Amino acid sequence: MSRPAAALDLSTDPIQAPKDRPIPPHGGVLKELYLAGEAAAALRVRSASLPAWTLGERQLCDLELLLNGAFSPLEGFLGQADYARVLSELRLADGTLWPIPITLDVDEAFAAPLAVGDEIALRDGQGVPLAVLTIESRYRPDREAEALAVFGTLDRSHPGVADLLERSHPVYLGGRLHGIQAPTHFDFRDLRESPRELREWLARHGWHDTVAFQTRNPMHRAHRELTLRAAEQTGARLLIQPVVGRTKPGDVDHFTRVRCYRVLLDHYPPGQARLSLLPLAMRMAGPREALWHAIIRKNYGATHFIVGRDHAGPGRDARGVPFYPPFAAQDLLARHQDELGIRIVPFPAMVYAADQGRYLPADAVGEGERVEDLSGTELRRRLADGEDIPAWFTYPQIAAILRERHPAGARRGYTLFFTGLSGAGKSTIAEAVIARLMETSARPVTLLDGDEVRRHLSHGLGFSREDRSANVRRIGWVAAEVTRHGGIAVCAPIAPYAEDRDAVRRLVERHGAFFEIHVATSLEVCEARDRKGLYAQARAGRIAQFTGISDPYEAPAAPDLRLETDGTTPHALAETVLSALAERGLVG
Repeated sequence: MSRPAAALDLSTDPIQAPKDRPIPPHGGVLKELYLAGEAAAALRVRSASLPAWTLGERQLCDLELLLNGAFSPLEGFLGQADYARVLSELRLADGTLWPIPITLDVDEAFAAPLAVGDEIALRDGQGVPLAVLTIESRYRPDREAEALAVFGTLDRSHPGVADLLERSHPVYLGGRLHGIQAPTHFDFRDLRESPRELREWLARHGWHDTVAFQTRNPMHRAHRELTLRAAEQTGARLLIQPVVGRTKPGDVDHFTRVRCYRVLLDHYPPGQARLSLLPLAMRMAGPREALWHAIIRKNYGATHFIVGRDHAGPGRDARGVPFYPPFAAQDLLARHQDELGIRIVPFPAMVYAADQGRYLPADAVGEGERVEDLSGTELRRRLADGEDIPAWFTYPQIAAILRERHPAGARRGYTLFFTGLSGAGKSTIAEAVIARLMETSARPVTLLDGDEVRRHLSHGLGFSREDRSANVRRIGWVAAEVTRHGGIAVCAPIAPYAEDRDAVRRLVERHGAFFEIHVATSLEVCEARDRKGLYAQARAGRIAQFTGISDPYEAPAAPDLRLETDGTTPHALAETVLSALAERGLVG
């Protein structure tokens, strides 16, 4: 859906501050929300008797940054008045600049008995109590209006829009937080600092001016050149602060990225660059998100913040048009520069001027000069195909880390996901494909057939929409683990709902390739086969919510492969699948 002009107008009138106001070193006032000592221990005990909400991935990231002060001046999840003004004016109800709604969304069943003044415990996935929220506001948002205000679109190809409209809960709870303990992280603990800890380090080491750089991708030579120039331009030291919370689906995992960042640090002048990790859940909200990133970096103690081309943009919409103009983020931050409390350092894209053998800002390249570039898509293709990655693009050590994580061709793990009506032939074709794979390779192959999974992994689940979704997502989780370890997962459930198939794709693509195969056998043919007698029972009303009869099957709009089974054999269909996999470089 196209973006209405009103949704794109982010030029709200700023609260004016004196233009000559100096930027204070190491940020402003931090709103740290943790209780200390005996108070925290007492709250932990009391939390056991409170209604408890288990936080999702985004909520867990938000909670951590609320509690440690990274989201200062917020003291909890937004109530309705703050939420409404953030959407309309990029401000809290008191006028403070704040561009992104930080909300706690819960389901109907959990919200039903709750009222303003009640307390709830917030727990992680292991049931550990992290905080208690005192409810000050309980409201039902218009999520489409939120999507238009924050993202400027209702296009679900935008990951933030899809998450908001398809996966968030319908009730928001706002109120003040009291922290019990921080979420536990077992990875890169030496790089995970709170705002206060990082501020103290900067002060202790005399970093009076610090320019922060935001990234969710591996950094290469162009990034090094850009950040070095920004540091030289501002006379500041460099803080590389990548996001290690939730980023865009399909991004390189943070474990691999942090290994790359550590290698890159050795290519900066000694003592001029530092790495620190940010457990942020990105929204990919373009200009609004850039403003948010700047505020967060101010809270961590940075005095300057680099804003590049298409900052925090998710790419192109369903029509192939960029969601945001390339310099919209720089324009928005420039309009709010005087009240931000951190100086913005706008930078154009860096390109490799081949004739000069060096990187230059795109606007500094002379007419007719030969420019080399390697897009993220092209880099992924070269990794997948085992092709050379040029030395002008990245350092050999970084290329080696990326190749190790994403081995070329048939060495990668992947998932084949067959979907179709009951009786379509999914399991038969899957078995034929497995046989052909095993004939030519010793790689481990795991079949996750719908019926077999229900007997073992999903024993006890029924056939309600919720239970069928849970079954498919369990299959997806196992498939992702098989893929992660370099194996081949072959899945053959009905998987009638597009939302569940998309969720499985996201799980798997964190680790390898996902190949969706729609076995497009017609309902009439499936019903004529009916070897198990299920369609007859469904027609007679003895099986409720049966896919294709009394419950819908949402056929994939754009599967990786669609198989028409009429008039052909499982052997021939298996060869079609193998040929398609070979074209993708997954077998061969």
